[in-house]
Amino acid sequence: MDVTVSSRNVDLTDALRGAAEEKIGRLDRYLDGMERAEVHFFEERNPRIADKDVCEVTMSGHGHHVRAKVAASDPFAAVDAAVSKLEHQLHKLKTKLVSRSHPRRRAEPPAAALADPGPGDDLPLLPPEDELELPEDDDGIRIVKSKRFMMKPMTPEEAVLQMELLGHSFYFFSNAQTGRCAVVYWRAAGDVGLIDEAG
Repeated sequence: MDVTVSSRNVDLTDALRGAAEEKIGRLDRYLDGMERAEVHFFEERNPRIADKDVCEVTMSGHGHHVRAKVAASDPFAAVDAAVSKLEHQLHKLKTKLVSRSHPRRRAEPPAAALADPGPGDDLPLLPPEDELELPEDDDGIRIVKSKRFMMKPMTPEEAVLQMELLGHSFYFFSNAQTGRCAVVYWRAAGDVGLIDEAG
């Protein structure tokens, strides 16, 4: 697995880079096909936050993305915490992939889990602030970040899994069942909503 390490406001020593490359690089033994990992260190500026050192890792391969963002008292502890979180997520992904290849073992999700939102349902939550990169003192609304990506057709259940693995509050995807764009999102009640493009 190709591991790249970067930092912002953190002294990226050879020891820290080596620890990140070694520990994150070993995670490919949990799931075949993970090709790349991006590790990014940065420091929280809020003086009220005790765990200032943040390690953010995004792993990808074969159309799957797994993400972990953790904070600790020092960057080495943050790497260890990220590895622990990623191990859990990779195990969860592998379990889902195995159950998909053995349909008799798979339990169907409850129908309510992917119910269309009603008029009174809550809208999807916004992504984390670090994803939005909003300016601190902007008095107007403007787009400050955009992303373009290839969308592999997938089922709503697969999209929910990707949303969980990335730690996002919503996931935009191409619905393999309808051939149209769709979004799954966490509802305030704790279950999942599905918004499908009308045909």
